[in-house]
Amino acid sequence: MTACRLSNERRHAATFIWSTAFGMNQNVSSTPFLQVVGVHKRFTGVHALRGVSLSFERGQIYHLLGENGCGKSTLIKIISGAQPPDEGELIIEGVHHARLSALESLAAGIETVYQDLSLLPNMSVAENVALTSELAEHNGRLTRTFDRKALARTAAKALEAVGLPGDAEFQSTLIEQLPLATRQLVAIARAIASEAKFVIMDEPTTSLTQKEVDNLIAVLGNLRAQGVTVLFVSHKLDECYAIGGEVIVLRDGQKMAQGPIGDYTKAQISELMTGRHLSNERYRDGAVGNEVVLDVLGFTRGAQFRDVSFKLHRGEILGVTGLLDSGRNELARALAGVAPAESGKVTLDGKVVALRTPSDAKDHRIGYVPEDRLNEGLFLDKPIRDNVITAMIASLRDRFGQIDRTRAQQLAEQTVKDLQIATPGVDKPVQSLSGGNQQRVLIGRWLAIDPRVLILHGPTVGVDVGSKDIIYRIMQKLSQRGIGIILISDDLPELLQNCDRILMMKKGRVASQYRADQLNEAELYHALLSEAA
Repeated sequence: MTACRLSNERRHAATFIWSTAFGMNQNVSSTPFLQVVGVHKRFTGVHALRGVSLSFERGQIYHLLGENGCGKSTLIKIISGAQPPDEGELIIEGVHHARLSALESLAAGIETVYQDLSLLPNMSVAENVALTSELAEHNGRLTRTFDRKALARTAAKALEAVGLPGDAEFQSTLIEQLPLATRQLVAIARAIASEAKFVIMDEPTTSLTQKEVDNLIAVLGNLRAQGVTVLFVSHKLDECYAIGGEVIVLRDGQKMAQGPIGDYTKAQISELMTGRHLSNERYRDGAVGNEVVLDVLGFTRGAQFRDVSFKLHRGEILGVTGLLDSGRNELARALAGVAPAESGKVTLDGKVVALRTPSDAKDHRIGYVPEDRLNEGLFLDKPIRDNVITAMIASLRDRFGQIDRTRAQQLAEQTVKDLQIATPGVDKPVQSLSGGNQQRVLIGRWLAIDPRVLILHGPTVGVDVGSKDIIYRIMQKLSQRGIGIILISDDLPELLQNCDRILMMKKGRVASQYRADQLNEAELYHALLSEAA
């Protein structure tokens, strides 16, 4: 079975879910719910949107695709009322708006699930689910008390719709106590609870496993059958094909194409997004030697992972995958000293090392790029320079304890050059960069310590196809320098294109091992599901 056939099967499955479980909505009004007419948006030195015009019908799903920096986020913010357009207008159910406030957008039935989720970590699941309706009902203010019974009923229905438990215990759980994937589903449940007419989902599957993605496809089918319009922003083309609907491609602030997604091949969409042809062939070539750089034996941490053993060779790219409860994420954090293992042995270049803290890992030249770069990796309001030098500040201090600013500047500028980070200068804040450039800043931080081992946890989450290509090529160059790379990912094409070997984890253990060059996506996908059975 080919990867193409796999994508077709997912697309047919999604169509079956819509037509049998929910039914196609045949009674939707012919008047578009939303029209974007001639919208321009300019920032200092940047023309982010250039006369974009779009029409969104009721009960349809649209996929908004494009490289980071193409204008997707700006368009979303204008529709959701976070930013005004400089020119053009929005027409919602026939009513013309020169601009919208956030509350006006909510009142019109537009709900946005942002990439950073916008959840309140110190509030419960149920309170977060009810957040939008409370803000809309009370003119942007939260009441001191909620109708707890009504809140529980609404939350239970919305949570169950996205495959989460609706019981009192889960509803009372604080958001900060939940893993990232579960928070993502809570944010989607909030949109469902608000009975929105137009739902924008910005990278909703970045931290979801395939099982949860399949569940989300069913949720989208339900929304569509109820006449809800969905604007789905994603970099994962296979998911977009599985969901179906219309595709909208932006490049450099302009609409390049719009139409049924089935009318375009992945290669055509990638070329529309980037303006160049991108290959789907393996990036990996050449053989890996026998020298072992990292030897992990009997690694265990409670019920999260048990008796995990593997070897990483010098210059090897080792993939680790599995479902959300497989222990793959926890293993990555343990190897980085963030949440250390309780037992087991790690040997680095023939010497036993202790990885009890992140500083231990750094001192042994083990770099770690976390899955959640925004909250765990980067200092968004700080300059690129400061983010790059964070891991090696001690070595940049002079005899008076002051940071050598000249060396720091040179290191940051060299990192920007080597990793092709698009920025006018290293003094710019990281939050001014696109997602792909932010990720490269984080990778550059750990390259500054000349790592022996580099752990990349979801390195292309929320990154466009062009930036993925750059990051993959960087990975290959690093491996050629002799750096051992551990790639934690649930992006199957990513693993197959870049890795030498792939470890499949199941319920905290290494269940199987594969040679990446002897496997295709369909076989790996089948193995992932069968291991979960």
